[in-house]
Amino acid sequence: MRCAIAGVLLLLATGTGAAAGNTVFLGGAITTLNDRQPNATALVIADGHVAYVGDDKGARPYVTATSRVVRLHGRMVLPGFHDAHAHPMSAGLRLLRCQLDGIKTGAKTEAAIRGCDRTASEDWLFASGWSAKVAPPSLARLDALVPDRPAYIADEDGFAVWVNSNTLKAAGIDPENSTLAGLERDPVTHAFTGVVTGDALTQMRQFRPKPSEAQFREAFRRWSKMANALGITSVFDAAASPPMVDAYQAADRAGELTLRVVAAQLADPARGPEQVDEMVARRDRVRGTRFHAGAAKIFLDGEISQHTAALLQPYADTPTTRGDLLVQPDALSALVKRLDAEGFLIHMHAMGDRAVRSGLDALEQAMAANGAKDRRHQIAHIELADPADLPRFAALGVSANLSPGWFDPNGPEIVPAEAALGPERSRLMYPAASIAAQHGRLVMSSDWPATAMNPLENIQIAVTRQPLDGSKPAKHPDQRVDLATALTAYIRNAAWVAREDAVDGTIETGKAADLVVLDRNLFKVPAGSIHKTHVLLTLLDGEPVYRERIPWR
Repeated sequence: MRCAIAGVLLLLATGTGAAAGNTVFLGGAITTLNDRQPNATALVIADGHVAYVGDDKGARPYVTATSRVVRLHGRMVLPGFHDAHAHPMSAGLRLLRCQLDGIKTGAKTEAAIRGCDRTASEDWLFASGWSAKVAPPSLARLDALVPDRPAYIADEDGFAVWVNSNTLKAAGIDPENSTLAGLERDPVTHAFTGVVTGDALTQMRQFRPKPSEAQFREAFRRWSKMANALGITSVFDAAASPPMVDAYQAADRAGELTLRVVAAQLADPARGPEQVDEMVARRDRVRGTRFHAGAAKIFLDGEISQHTAALLQPYADTPTTRGDLLVQPDALSALVKRLDAEGFLIHMHAMGDRAVRSGLDALEQAMAANGAKDRRHQIAHIELADPADLPRFAALGVSANLSPGWFDPNGPEIVPAEAALGPERSRLMYPAASIAAQHGRLVMSSDWPATAMNPLENIQIAVTRQPLDGSKPAKHPDQRVDLATALTAYIRNAAWVAREDAVDGTIETGKAADLVVLDRNLFKVPAGSIHKTHVLLTLLDGEPVYRERIPWR
């Protein structure tokens, strides 16, 4: 099968100096995402840029004795995918450590943890991909599995961590006497299970060993290899700490980056506008060839399934709470005004409808205070938004960044979120189509590692609102979007919010040749088969960063 796919691209190079010439693609289904020229069959790359887009006849004069000619035979070419909200460096560390993903039984999970404890070289045992459904947590059990060092076992989406007593001791947490929220207890015995979330997890993270720059760079190299194989040529790191920013800069200077990177510097909710001076200095110091840190990330609330998202009305299953804002409105307004004045791309995490409204209010106030300017602000996730706030995205020019993996009816968030919200509000979850219908700019992303990284899988879920295997009916089918809207959200709009639209996001003459070649035309396959599409070639600046048995010389 792989050989047959690879054979689809017939490479013809004449002369011994083919690599010094241009590259000509012929006979393709090229979707440019450029409204002035939406489709083409041929394109030419020269010096890392698109030199020609059009029909095969117009491309023929570009073919010389040193040209590389690629015959596509109807296969699809798109601008490279962007992942407009992911955590490639911080979560990429899991690629260097014990991985429990996909293990189907508790016994095998425990055996894997024991094995990792025997071989791990760090002072703490770090693991990820644990599932409470497969291996129910127990403090005593993890103490027995990992007796001699702190253990920090993250679940599949990273929102909960299973720890042992050594970890609690290192973080200064006594679960029997602590008032920290997020120390989960057995509903019958009230005994601490060993699982931490929320405030307890935030405190624990402050005490875990800090990764080195070399570890961050290796984590990103491994993540990049996976991303390039999925056709991704640009990523927006949605929460970058200062050490991560420095690691990105070092990687860029060393020529290690195989995709473009925008880092959103993480704002401290406990501090005010004074921190912006440091963020400006860092942004101006680290800008490089394929990297900049001109974005800022603000967490406005938590998660609906954990009852920490900020709602306008109380939770249906816990009517004593409606969650809390992590930054109060006056403080948020002051911080956003300063960031906006300094030209940052503001990126807000908002799950609940009160958080969404608070974010929109703060951005509106900043716009009024700072006057007209080129803004590329966005609110991410938007699990629940009040219908009255949806038109404000278009009115204010604020982009709505949604991660379709969260729409999957089989996803871990859907059932607990629906129970927390009740049936009436659940119908409003992830309002992608409503925002698009009201002319809001829709952006799509993976939120990796919380959901799968593959853009084609996420695009299919956005189009169908079903599991990839079609095993369940569409969840909230009125919020489905069409394929063209999903591709625009995942590529062109994602490039725009990253301020990369002058470089990529569409296939046009003069732009960088950041491209992906697919083995089939997405517009000619059933929506339920989009995820079966295979990436054959990924180009960044006209050079392969991924190819599958395709000669390139």
